[in-house]
Amino acid sequence: MKNISYIINGVLAVAIIVLFILFFTSNKGNTENGGTSLKFAEGDSTGVLPIAYVNVDSLLINYNYAKDANDALMKKYNSSNATLTQKQRQLESEAAEFQRKVQNNAFLSQERAQQEAARIQKLEADLHTMAQRLQEDYVREQQKVNVQMADSVRLILKELNKTAKYQMIFSNTGLDNILLAKDGYDITGTVITLLNNRYKPEAAK
Repeated sequence: MKNISYIINGVLAVAIIVLFILFFTSNKGNTENGGTSLKFAEGDSTGVLPIAYVNVDSLLINYNYAKDANDALMKKYNSSNATLTQKQRQLESEAAEFQRKVQNNAFLSQERAQQEAARIQKLEADLHTMAQRLQEDYVREQQKVNVQMADSVRLILKELNKTAKYQMIFSNTGLDNILLAKDGYDITGTVITLLNNRYKPEAAK
């Protein structure tokens, strides 16, 4: 994991260097052609580099679709968990009753006891199958939400960039990608506003 982190940080560093080179090369060409070149404002470089970033944590907290989808997933999880808990209790009850009958020789024949044991074993197998199916359904729904949210963010960023003209937009979670940046490079609030304006609540259902 550390090696992967080093590689990602290295790639990001190279990307920043390339942007610097492209920026200053472009400015040099503009100056030679009689154009005016951008200069660093004293004590502040915000706005000089055509880059921005989106804080993913803040996006997930404030994007209405993400909140509604998460609530729907939690309801699905709680419902599935309640169903499994009920089935588990039923299985435990019937297994205990079977054990009581065996200890008290309550079965009329060995064959009848074996039939009851097989029935309880099938209940246990069915419970495991149900648990696996519900888990797979939940994962599929979660993946569907993630894909839809990623598509929405990419669409909004493309629309935003028609006028913003950023060369690169980073995603940031905690301090994973960006350790320090000027506030002017954070476009999270703008992206969230655009996403929420476009979002229709029925899309999360």
